[in-house]
Amino acid sequence: MTSSPRYIVGIDLGTTNCVVAYVDTQTPDIDHPSIQLFHLPQLVTPGNVEERDMLPSFLYLPGSHEFPAGSLTLPWAEDLPFVVGTLARSRGAEVPGRLISSAKSWLCHVGVDRTAPILPWGGGEDLKKMSPLEVSAQYLLHIRNAWNFLMARDNAELRLEHQEVLLTVPASFDAAARELTVQAAERAGLPAVRLLEEPQAAFYAWVHGIGERWRPEASTALIPANGSGKSGLGALGHAPELERSRYEIERRRHGRSLNADRFCRRTEPGFGSQHRQDLGNRE
Repeated sequence: MTSSPRYIVGIDLGTTNCVVAYVDTQTPDIDHPSIQLFHLPQLVTPGNVEERDMLPSFLYLPGSHEFPAGSLTLPWAEDLPFVVGTLARSRGAEVPGRLISSAKSWLCHVGVDRTAPILPWGGGEDLKKMSPLEVSAQYLLHIRNAWNFLMARDNAELRLEHQEVLLTVPASFDAAARELTVQAAERAGLPAVRLLEEPQAAFYAWVHGIGERWRPEASTALIPANGSGKSGLGALGHAPELERSRYEIERRRHGRSLNADRFCRRTEPGFGSQHRQDLGNRE
């Protein structure tokens, strides 16, 4: 393929949910593009496929006779040996020993072999376990197949692997976790993704949201990250003498149990006193 990609696609491969958004570069007003949310087809009950805004980051390994034949068929695949998304989450709540969750957290866990079949952790020996790498790849493969089914159809140039794809990663991911994320994308048939740190993605979304009201007058933008796995801070510093788009990220990471009150106490006193009431005590 030689032509420029039509779509710029962003994928948030989240600990709890995956979300996909995109921009059509052929829109008439490319200077003010409209960001569209991609609705992901997935099994919500056996035999019932629906489009949802998010793909829950859960993978369920069913027993051999747990579901009726043909009830796990997707528009692009018949009777996979596992389920991802909404049905996986709901069925896994009933049979937790067969559920894989938090693969993203396992992907950055330095205490385990992230390429070994260790999930579900503590699952029975009768299960065909999967590695955090393979689980992450399956979420991305589902996204790729869903996109190609709805957006590309018979037009090969519109397939996801031929678009400009950005994949978000936490600022706390080390080099190994980032490399594993790229490997997961490659396994899913996405060989040329670009990684984008989540604080940067949040900053760009904020700038896009306020439009022309934004001016890079402040030297630093503080970005709190309150995710399912870890909470922390990212700071984007602006150099006025450089071009408008040049920002550099500084990382500040805290542990799993950082709630809003502790968050405020660990930031500047002025910030904490101003925003503690608004943040409340939410995790």
